[in-house]
Amino acid sequence: MVPASPAFDHVAIATRDLDEGAAWLAERLGVAPQPGGRHPLMGTHNRLLSLGPGEYLELIAIDPGAAAPAHPRWFGLDRFHGPPRIAGWVMRQSPLVAPAGTTVAEASRGDLRWRITIPDAGQMPGDGAVPMRIDWENGAHPGQSLPDHGLRLARLDLPLGRMPCADPRLGPGPFAVHVLTPGGIVAL
Repeated sequence: MVPASPAFDHVAIATRDLDEGAAWLAERLGVAPQPGGRHPLMGTHNRLLSLGPGEYLELIAIDPGAAAPAHPRWFGLDRFHGPPRIAGWVMRQSPLVAPAGTTVAEASRGDLRWRITIPDAGQMPGDGAVPMRIDWENGAHPGQSLPDHGLRLARLDLPLGRMPCADPRLGPGPFAVHVLTPGGIVAL
């Protein structure tokens, strides 16, 4: 297998409740996220918005109907409070290489199958500014089935000395995501 260059895959916005988070996103971006699914391994669930081919925004929260996992939930959700905000991002990498302090987990839902690095502490360094890694194993990607509302990643500001992948949309600054919408750029 020829290694693929690491690339932006998706950004995660944490919220206490998916309905609250969906209303918050719809108010800012002009469109509500689509139903996603559940992550039994992590006790979370999500909703999704396309950011163009092969990229998306994930709204994620603790699933109140799921059993609590024996390990910390990803994106720092066990310690999350306050209004919705960026909690991390995920970089596509194949073959998948797990950074120190992470464990590779396999997951699936419907036709989606992926391997992902899970931070042992529940949150990647820099409050999520250092990316988790994912490998879709040349299979289906969530972005393929999401409606395209014209939203695109404009910029991802990262408080890091070195960018983890070569993408001109990634740059230095306080951790923030900027989304291009039909009405202009919105900072989340």
